[in-house]
Amino acid sequence: MRSMFSALLMAATAAVPASAIPPVPPPPPPQPPSNADVRLGEIASAVDAAQMRRTVEKLVSFGTRHTLSSQTDKKRGIGAALDWTESEFKKFGLPTLRPCDTVTGKRVPNPTRVCDMVAIHRGTERPNDVVIIQGHIDSRVTDVMNFTSDAPGANDDGSGTAAVIEAARVLSKYKFPGTIVFAALSGEEQGLLGGKILAGYAKAQGWNVVTVLNNDIIGNSCGSDGVCDDTHVRVLSEGPRSQGEADLADATHSLGGENDSPSRNISRFLDSLAERIPSIGLDVRQIWRTDRFGRGGDHIPFLELGYPAARISVAVENYNWQHQDLRTEKGVEYGDTIDKMDFPYLAKVTKLNVAALAAIASAPPPPEATVEGAVSTDTTVTWSQYRNVDSYRLWRRRTDSNQWQTSVVAARPGACPLGEHSGVSEGFVEEKPGEIVMAFVFKPCVVVLPHIRVDDWVFGVSSVSKDGYESPVASAVPGGAFKPWVKPTEPAK
Repeated sequence: MRSMFSALLMAATAAVPASAIPPVPPPPPPQPPSNADVRLGEIASAVDAAQMRRTVEKLVSFGTRHTLSSQTDKKRGIGAALDWTESEFKKFGLPTLRPCDTVTGKRVPNPTRVCDMVAIHRGTERPNDVVIIQGHIDSRVTDVMNFTSDAPGANDDGSGTAAVIEAARVLSKYKFPGTIVFAALSGEEQGLLGGKILAGYAKAQGWNVVTVLNNDIIGNSCGSDGVCDDTHVRVLSEGPRSQGEADLADATHSLGGENDSPSRNISRFLDSLAERIPSIGLDVRQIWRTDRFGRGGDHIPFLELGYPAARISVAVENYNWQHQDLRTEKGVEYGDTIDKMDFPYLAKVTKLNVAALAAIASAPPPPEATVEGAVSTDTTVTWSQYRNVDSYRLWRRRTDSNQWQTSVVAARPGACPLGEHSGVSEGFVEEKPGEIVMAFVFKPCVVVLPHIRVDDWVFGVSSVSKDGYESPVASAVPGGAFKPWVKPTEPAK
C-alpha cells in the first residue's frame, strides 16, 4: 500500500538532483467546473438585489439603530431592529437565539444590555462544525455617543446585515452536513461588543468554529475621491495568529508560519472560490492585514479567542458616508443613506458569501497538519484524519508565493500510509439524552515527499467530501490548524 502511494507522490512531485531546487510544477490545463462548483453557483444565483434593497430600507426606517437607543420602542431604535430581524429569520423556518451581556465601558457609560440576533441552520451530519456569517446591525453618526439623532446606517452596516438575512433566506432552503450561523451583531460601534458576545457564546457552547465571515461595509462601489470599482471585493485577514502569538513566536521563528494563519487561508479560499465561480462577478483583492489601517471590526474578538475569521469589505470606501451627521456642506453630501448604495454590487458580494458558506458547510473540516524535514532532502507531512472524508489533498507553494501552487490527491479511504481509515473504538459519548453513539479516533496520515526540501516550500492539507466539496487549506505550520491554539504541555520531570 505504502509503496504504491509513494510511487504516486514521486510521479506527482518529479524528483530532481539533490543539488537542485525543484521547480514549481506547471499549472494543470484548464478544467471544466466541478459539479460542486456548479451547484455552489446555482445556490448563489438566488441572491436578489431587489430583496436586499427592501431589507436595507426597512433597517433605515428604524431611524437609528445606535446600541444605546431604545430597546422597547416598537418602531424606532435597536430593539425594534433586532425584533424585526428575528421575525425575518423565523419566516425562513430557522430557530433563533439572542445572546446578551450587560456592558459598561468608555462608549457605554451606564450598564446596558447588549444583544445579538442569531439564527441557526443546524447541520445534518456535523452539527458542531460551524461556519458563521455576521454583520453589525447598530449604526452611528459623527458623535459616537449620540443615540438620538437619525443614523440610517445604510451601508455601515445595513449592507452586512442585509447580506446575513439574504444568506439565511437562500440557504435555509437547503440541507448541509455542517451548521451555518447567521448573526446580526449589536455594539460594534461601541467597541466590538456584539462580536465579543457571540465569540464568547461560541466558546461556551463548544462550537468548532471553522470560519467566520464578517461583512462590514459591503454595499457601495464609489469612493469619496470619485474612484469607483464594482468588480473587486477586499478580504482582510491576519498573518501570524493573534491568539497565542507570544507563545507561538519561537516556533514560528524556527518552523515558519508568518503568512499562514487559518484566517489567511480563508482569504485564499475566497479568492480561489471567486475564480472558480465566474458567475459571481467579483475578483477578490486580498488585503494582508487584520483590518483596514488603524481600524477594526467584529471578526477581531473571534481571532482573539483563536477562531478563524476574516473581514469582507468594499473595494473602495467613501469616508463622507461613514460615521457622519446627515448634512450637506459646500455641495458635498455627508451621511450613510440608502441612495449612496450600489445594490447590484451588494448582491455580488453576498453571492460570494453564500457560495462560501455552502462550500464550507458541505466540506469536512480542514485537517491539522505538521511537517518535518530539517537537514534532509525529503519532507514528511503528517495530518489528522476525520470521519466522512473522501480524500485529502496535499498542497505546496514556494515560500515567496502568496497562493497555493500545486496539489495532489494525498490519500483516500483505506489507502492512507500509516493510518487505516477504519476507526479505532475509544469508548462512547452521549450526544443527546438517551442517545449513545460510538466515538472514533483515527490514526494520522503520514506522507514522505522524496527530494522535496522543506526549506523551500510551505505545505498544507485540505479535506474533500464524497460530493467534491473541499475545505480551506490548513497550513502545516505552528498555529496553522483551524481551531484555537493550545500551548503544548511540558512533559513532567
